[in-house]
Amino acid sequence: MLKTTAAVFLSIATTFSVLLSSPPPKSYYHSLFISTSLSDNVSISHHLYTLTRRPHAAGSEANAEAASYVLSTLAACNMKARTVSYEVLLSYPDSRSLNLTPSPSEPPITFDLKQEIYKGDPYADVADEVLPTFHAYAKSGSVTGQVVYVNYGRVEDYQTLKDMGTNVTGTVVLARYGQIFRGDIVKNAFDAGAIGALVYTDRKDYGGGGGDVKWFPDDKWMPPSGVQVGSVYKESGDPTTPGWASSEGCERVSVEELESRGDVPLIPSLPISGADGETIMRSIGGEIAKHDWQGSKDATTYRIGPGPGVVNLNYKGKQVITTIQNVIGVIEGEEEPDRFVILGNHRDAWTFGAVDPNSGTATLLEVAQRLWKLQRKGWKPRRTIILCNWDAEEYGLVGSTEWVEENRELLASRAVAYLNVDCAITGAGFQASATPQLDDLLKQAAQQVQDPDNSSQTIYEQWIQSGASPLIGRLGGSGSDYAAFLQHIGVPAADMQFGTGGYPVYHSLYDDYVWMEKYGDPMFRRHVAAASVWGLVALRLADEEFLPFNYHSYAFEIQKLAEDLETEISDKGINFSPLFKSIEELSKAADKINNQKKAIKEAKGWASMWRNDRVKVRELNDRLMMAERAFTDRDGLLRMPWYKHLIYAPSRHNDYGSTSFPGIDDAIENAKKLNTAESWSLVQHEVWRVARAVRHASLVLGGNLT
Repeated sequence: MLKTTAAVFLSIATTFSVLLSSPPPKSYYHSLFISTSLSDNVSISHHLYTLTRRPHAAGSEANAEAASYVLSTLAACNMKARTVSYEVLLSYPDSRSLNLTPSPSEPPITFDLKQEIYKGDPYADVADEVLPTFHAYAKSGSVTGQVVYVNYGRVEDYQTLKDMGTNVTGTVVLARYGQIFRGDIVKNAFDAGAIGALVYTDRKDYGGGGGDVKWFPDDKWMPPSGVQVGSVYKESGDPTTPGWASSEGCERVSVEELESRGDVPLIPSLPISGADGETIMRSIGGEIAKHDWQGSKDATTYRIGPGPGVVNLNYKGKQVITTIQNVIGVIEGEEEPDRFVILGNHRDAWTFGAVDPNSGTATLLEVAQRLWKLQRKGWKPRRTIILCNWDAEEYGLVGSTEWVEENRELLASRAVAYLNVDCAITGAGFQASATPQLDDLLKQAAQQVQDPDNSSQTIYEQWIQSGASPLIGRLGGSGSDYAAFLQHIGVPAADMQFGTGGYPVYHSLYDDYVWMEKYGDPMFRRHVAAASVWGLVALRLADEEFLPFNYHSYAFEIQKLAEDLETEISDKGINFSPLFKSIEELSKAADKINNQKKAIKEAKGWASMWRNDRVKVRELNDRLMMAERAFTDRDGLLRMPWYKHLIYAPSRHNDYGSTSFPGIDDAIENAKKLNTAESWSLVQHEVWRVARAVRHASLVLGGNLT
């Protein structure tokens, strides 16, 4: 008896001893992470300067050197750092030319298709390493035809032309950037019967509106010779390995098969400058375009055509299986090493990449260095933190997609969340998009970090004053590396940046360190703030005993989306009650899990010290983590089967655009065109599919078998 009593007192004494000598709470380290004592804008600017000294497109020697720099920096932060390589199909320009015959009586004009080096350009000596302007994965070919102006090349723009009686068949279209993904511009042109596509950068959208406006380096705007290059591949990952990883010696789909399936563009295309676009525009006659189709205030009057201007477009590309390298850094969790909080940014750039993407890369390295400083002060994460630097994102999210496809089962069972930063800084003003259960976490993090442009307020105060509606966007588009995580395997995700409305020199020769230093973030304070928010969100996901997810936000969001859809087609006899019933079940499951979390937190007394609550906490967190997976469907979307998520996916006509309930939305669009009983029956089927997915999510949250 005495021995037993002594053992109990010894145990209690030991417990108090541990409590008295225990390290600071995690929240202490989180506050330290965002403090000025750990942040370093000089280090961030050095990272960006180093990463952007040379153009570094995927597959280039310069990009391999950039990978080595990232790898060595992560390794110096005491991370388990490694490269993961894939053999993927990339495309490069071999030759291209563009000629314009303004009218039968005028001599032809040959465009030089070059971006001009600016006065005092410190990168002039390596400018010839920039790839010639082209569209990645564009179809090789030579086409000649009259020009038709198609505004932004959207589906509705072609409908406007059809209503005007303009026939696009057999023509070369001239479209301007600014509203939809360039690959959709080319696809829509093909669908309308065009034989080629030219895409230019209009002064109205990228040049400051014309007039007396100056351009880079004297102002932030795109110079007249600037060209926005990029990919026109509409899918994600290596085109030759759809759905599986591009490991050495793997099975591959032939390019011929890709073309037969329509997975790559079927007409030649070329990006051109604003100056060249205006020259071609002056050769177009016919009916005057609508007011909102017109250019800047001092531009020529835009007309529709076709012709009389005739262009001859020649493009020859080469497609190469080449090596790309993802760089991965790992800080292993102390208590739950098999739960992963993943941060990602890509490294490859079409030119120098000071904004896209290396403002994000420099910020990622700042996060890594701060985490190392925390470790030296005694911090250890509860869960594993993984930092990923992707390759070949610009070609079609290739590096991240291959990694997710290769690690699909492990990630599906262990990934807590994926936090993406692509262009960390394009200007002032914070913005974020996320799956709804992360909304509260993002807002709370923003409330803790000082606004880099106004020290008297927090980022959150600036954010709500911006008038953004909604405050937090959704990740339906496939514009960056969150796509494979969320839309393919159902991992909760967020994407963050400073800057609203894009930036003028996007994907051009002029996206260099000088532009960032003069216009994007002169003191690199926005980079510091971006690292603070990004890292703080990651720390809370990695360290908090209970995952900070709120599925009430999800239920509220999809309830409103469903109500809007029901109103849109209220006269079509579609029954939405199965979906509303499932959403109600989801809301109740969110209540239940919140109450269970509260009960565990409030358990008090000595009994709770001896009770093993770890299993309960772990099981509850697993439900929070896995509920997002339930919104996916193994068959995927009807016409886009790689995309498995039934709540958020890209618009079928705009990869950058976000569609909620994409299967329902696509079915409605199709039914409105056909207006048959069968087509509306498919809409009802898609409503049922989403209802089942939402119910599955509520069952996962609830944690009980039926």
